[in-house]
Amino acid sequence: MYALELKNIAQRLMADDKGLLAMDESLGTCNKRFKALGIPETEEFRRKYRELIVTTPHLEECISGAILFEETLYQKTESGISFLEILEHKGIIAGIKVDQGTVDLAAFPGEKVTEGLDGMRERLSAYYKLGLRFAKFRAVITIGEGIPTRTCIKANAFTLARYAALCQEAGIVPVVEPEVLMDGDHTLRQCGAVTRDVLHTVFNELYEQRVALEGMILKPNMVLPGLSCPDQSDTEEIASETISSFLKVVPAAVGGIAFLSGGQAYQLASERLNMMQLRFGSLMPWSLTFSFSRAIQQPALEIWKGEDKNKDAAQKMLYHRAACNSAARRAEYNAEMESHES
Repeated sequence: MYALELKNIAQRLMADDKGLLAMDESLGTCNKRFKALGIPETEEFRRKYRELIVTTPHLEECISGAILFEETLYQKTESGISFLEILEHKGIIAGIKVDQGTVDLAAFPGEKVTEGLDGMRERLSAYYKLGLRFAKFRAVITIGEGIPTRTCIKANAFTLARYAALCQEAGIVPVVEPEVLMDGDHTLRQCGAVTRDVLHTVFNELYEQRVALEGMILKPNMVLPGLSCPDQSDTEEIASETISSFLKVVPAAVGGIAFLSGGQAYQLASERLNMMQLRFGSLMPWSLTFSFSRAIQQPALEIWKGEDKNKDAAQKMLYHRAACNSAARRAEYNAEMESHES
């Protein structure tokens, strides 16, 4: 029923060298980041921060869609304008995080599975009526001694595919996020092998559950060595391993690929995306962009620190980071862009 609409929304999200802004931090995650900077951990300060983001001048030049958290849907600016209305006016498509976080996978120590399918059909119907047109659901895979197991990969792939099918039933584009975590001492090659296995399993499940690939977006990790791996690999190696992995297991029909940042240093995230476009732009059958959270927001948050007097400077930094990643999508990012932030 929604096949053409889903495909069109996915195309709009991936269009014009723009990317997605993940501003869907849970209450716990948001408060943790606030605490580290001495910002009060209250709903009002979360509202102020999200107002800073959605009212950033010219954000729509770089951002096609914003992934929101439930609390944000009903928040308004100081002057009483809803955040959803502001995003619509800017032409930024509003989306929503619909998973409810990870829990331990019973009988499989060190592994997680994501919750949130219960009641999702009803929630998605309500979100569609509010004007939301895409959603996000995240699964996490850890590389370690004897893990990930096939059971963990299959459990998370099944859950991601059920979520995606429910989204498409409701007219909402699913952003499917299977994240192979950076934690650990695994090598670049090990991450590549696990990432390919995970994506292969996920796409098998998506096919089995009749998800229309043209009406979905994949939100994967870049293929990276673990944070504690002695060999951190160079940008070209990372670009090569990532894109060659995707070419092997991601169908050409997929509506687009939008990377998570996963805790990478923000300049590195931009640099690596840029290298992928530079070296492989003409070989990729799908559009490749960003769906970053910390890699766009964190520098602005560190400037703002909860103080109104810092709002303008923080917004300039937020736009700067979004613009850097938009440039990376065009293979035009370079280190000189970091020397001036306007």
